[in-house]
Amino acid sequence: MALSACAALEGDKIDYKSAAKGSTLEVPPDLTQLSRDSRYAVPGGTVSAAALQAGQAAQPSGTANAAAAQMGDVRIARDGNQRWLVVNRPADKLWEPVRDFWQESGFNLEQADARVGIMETDWAENRAKLPQDFIRSTIGKLLDSLYSTGERDKFRTRLERTASGGTEIYITHRGLVEVYGSQTKDNTVWQPRPSDPELETEFLRRLMVKLGVSQEQSKAVVAAAAAPRAPTARVATVNNVPVVQMDEGFDRAWRRVGLALDRTGFTVEDRNRNEGTYFVRYVAPNTDKKEPGFFGKLFSRSADAIPPLKFRIVVRSQGESTTVSVLNEAGAPETSANAERIVRVIADDLK
Repeated sequence: MALSACAALEGDKIDYKSAAKGSTLEVPPDLTQLSRDSRYAVPGGTVSAAALQAGQAAQPSGTANAAAAQMGDVRIARDGNQRWLVVNRPADKLWEPVRDFWQESGFNLEQADARVGIMETDWAENRAKLPQDFIRSTIGKLLDSLYSTGERDKFRTRLERTASGGTEIYITHRGLVEVYGSQTKDNTVWQPRPSDPELETEFLRRLMVKLGVSQEQSKAVVAAAAAPRAPTARVATVNNVPVVQMDEGFDRAWRRVGLALDRTGFTVEDRNRNEGTYFVRYVAPNTDKKEPGFFGKLFSRSADAIPPLKFRIVVRSQGESTTVSVLNEAGAPETSANAERIVRVIADDLK
């Protein structure tokens, strides 16, 4: 019973460990919603979803608003369940501090493109989810590589310039879970699991601390509950072209589409907010291959891998109505099955 109590106390902490060399969870940037031997020591202690919820319940009403007025040039913005940072500093002055934040936290950066303003970690395992039983607590640490949670996570950070000269910072999470690939249970495959908004919020809070906000202020500010928002996105067909229709203006639609692309694993090569365009790469699913699928090939790349296709995701608004469409690389409307898959993936994440 004593051992079980210890496991319960420690079970919801987070202790990430990146994938071992030679077995990188490299997932192609397809339409599937995902998703060095270093320890992740996140500044400020371990990340705990339960502790975050408890802190939210403990905060009195009005505390977050009072703290927000004292945070200088950093604040957290929210729209429904989505949160992001707004910093009154130019993006080029924030790139290195944000990069340092992830490196000081022990993460390996798989992508860091200052031109596009995107950083992405590699796939990592939360070792704190392993059962803390007697065997592992005594001799298991010597054979730690034999234990696995069957889950992997990665995080993407996006810095976007604002018209006022400041920067918006977004952090998105993607997850994978290992499942049996057949009824005989003789092999396993990786498949996507839902993103975790609480983890995204907690890392945003810790980044606030890195940028100069006190621990107390950051905890108070994220404690404010966001009002639920009714679904505003749906798939439609306009002039034989599949689109996503949204009942909101450009600023909110642009932000939500960008977050959807981040969470669903698209490779964003560039973006132009003035034109409302994201330039993305997409690997179409190979419907002729029976097995294994993309997630059965996570640990290696096949010689006949399908090359990625380039598309433009266009956000066009009139008042409080927005249409999201897919163009091909040349800028012409895309009516293929790929376009339909893309708009459905985006719409599913926006719901």
